[in-house]
Amino acid sequence: MGMIVHMEAGQPPEKTPDGHFVVIKGRRWRATDPSIPEKVASRLRRHLMSARREVRSAMSAGDKPAERAARARVNRAKIALGERGTPWWEQPELERRRRWERALAALDAEAQG
Repeated sequence: MGMIVHMEAGQPPEKTPDGHFVVIKGRRWRATDPSIPEKVASRLRRHLMSARREVRSAMSAGDKPAERAARARVNRAKIALGERGTPWWEQPELERRRRWERALAALDAEAQG
């Protein structure tokens, strides 16, 4: 994996030499697909954080169906960001673009109502 330097406050997390993972508190996490345009990645992260808040609310309320739906949205956002599913570095560029475009359209539609 190579040498990993601990991140300082306000700094982005350290990446592995191949750029495929970030290291946070000694744990490797798959990095966001770097080919996602920043505006798109930002929208996907907003959906991710919203879905995580929905998971917490549903758990507090003991609402299992709402929790399952929120967890599905978390998963959809993570896959769109390239942080779950087929590793982004193993996908051709067109497939990567389709992954985030389709997921963003679905997440936007869900958020609309």
